[in-house]
Amino acid sequence: MQAEAVTNELTSLNFERGQDSSLIIHLAGSWRMHHGLPSVGKVLHEIDQSAPRQIRFDTTGLGEWDSGLLTFVARTTELSRARKIPFELDGLPEGLVRLVELAEAVPEKKDARKKTKAAPMLQRVGTATIDYVVGSEDFVKFLGGVTIALGRMFKGEARFRRSDLMLEIYDAGVGAFGIVTLISFLVGTILAFMGAVQLSQFGAEIYVADLVAIGMVREMGAMMTAIIMSGRTGAAYAAQLGTMKVTQEIDALTTMGISPMEFLVLPRVIALILMMPLLCVYSDLMGVFGGAFVGMAMLKIPLDMFMREAWHALTLTNLFGGMFKATVYGIIIAIAGSLRGFQCGRSSSAVGEAATKAVVTSIVWGVVACGLMAFLFNLLGI
Repeated sequence: MQAEAVTNELTSLNFERGQDSSLIIHLAGSWRMHHGLPSVGKVLHEIDQSAPRQIRFDTTGLGEWDSGLLTFVARTTELSRARKIPFELDGLPEGLVRLVELAEAVPEKKDARKKTKAAPMLQRVGTATIDYVVGSEDFVKFLGGVTIALGRMFKGEARFRRSDLMLEIYDAGVGAFGIVTLISFLVGTILAFMGAVQLSQFGAEIYVADLVAIGMVREMGAMMTAIIMSGRTGAAYAAQLGTMKVTQEIDALTTMGISPMEFLVLPRVIALILMMPLLCVYSDLMGVFGGAFVGMAMLKIPLDMFMREAWHALTLTNLFGGMFKATVYGIIIAIAGSLRGFQCGRSSSAVGEAATKAVVTSIVWGVVACGLMAFLFNLLGI
């Protein structure tokens, strides 16, 4: 007879070859999952080495055990059955034997693990097209509902709590100051550094102020604020409304005769319409300060000279154009976040998917709107 062992501090697995060419598996110690159990691969290796005629178990020294031991024994019996090697369960605890027999009482269905083939490419394209059309229809209906809710608000008929509106305004405004400050300042420094590297070759370092001021006020301030708010506020709207749908709070509002569009969506849309232009102006200011920091540190331009040059480079058209873009972005973010929240499924995982879709939708349509407005402003000569 020959014995081999695989052990750790608490679990012991030994193999012994019997006189009748059988393989005896000795299980000793505590076989609990959190102790780290031996792999069934050890048994497979031993079977390949010894080619036994029969497999038996010996649990004389076995202590506490849980489902980890059951899994080990079940996989061992599967190996022996696959190799057409008889096995005996007599040496196992009575309760474990009953569990193994119960697990084998109902055989697995033949096609239970059948892999599904990928759909043909044409079918996938058609499915995606149909989903896009259906999604576009939902978007149009949702946009119409928001428009009606805004109209009822101007007539004083919309039903929502003023406290909710104030809370949303605070969250979308003051709550976003920190991240907007950091990102806008860094974007301003990046613009200034890129401009300084090129303009310093011509001795025109002072025009870095013009580059940063116009770039931030016309485009980057509004766009960076929109991206920040898409990831911060748009995703939050989708998660909040998606959770309300999962917990059936939206259904409860409808049952009570309260329009979810007015009670839940309208305060969020108003909050972003009001706060996005203000955040845009604040972002412009932080971006210019970031450019001034680079101008003072790298180009040795005095702060008053930098700010004076930036002020002369700007016009009210640039300022109000950026604020208008920010307002459009705010509407897109609020509608995208709320729409994805209302489209959320009835599970917890669907809430995360809704938040992700809200961010992607907000950014994509924000960039599309940016391109369209840039083209429109060019036609108008703004």
